[in-house]
Amino acid sequence: MPSAPESSNRSLESFREYLRLLARMNMDPRLQARIDPSDLAQQTLLKAHEKQDQFRGKTDAERAAWLRTILAQIADALRKFRRQLGVRELSIEKALEESSARLDAWLADERSSPSQRIVDQERLLEMADAMAKLPEDQRTALELRHLQGLSVPAAAQRMGRTPASVASLLYRGMKTLRETINED
Repeated sequence: MPSAPESSNRSLESFREYLRLLARMNMDPRLQARIDPSDLAQQTLLKAHEKQDQFRGKTDAERAAWLRTILAQIADALRKFRRQLGVRELSIEKALEESSARLDAWLADERSSPSQRIVDQERLLEMADAMAKLPEDQRTALELRHLQGLSVPAAAQRMGRTPASVASLLYRGMKTLRETINED
């Protein structure tokens, strides 16, 4: 029987912003006019609620992995739209795993004990919630730079802005993100 700190006490709803963030990071920008990442997160949570009795994990990290699997199944519907747009097929599950790994790496710490992994998962969910509160331009700049690994000039090109304005968005976004996380 797992100890209390390892047990998953989070509601499915507490993973909403995490799922939205993963959906945004893995959705072709051309598709966002047709499919909202919030809709994908909502569909994932609905499906998870329907299948809650099938979840066999005990920790929030296991619940997050289970939710990523459900999100990947739902996101497979995007393949139809990708093909229509001529976008090369990629494995949604692989992309979601890579995105989650980038999120983990952004918060990475040398500690890797089981209790620290629980704390890291908690921090990851807090960060997703805090990022959802940022102004859209700041959030987009942070996602492109730190979570998708684009350079500042590449992020600027994607956003239709100058590198200097994206650098300013990154600075303000990180400052606000830190303040928000520290308040919570």
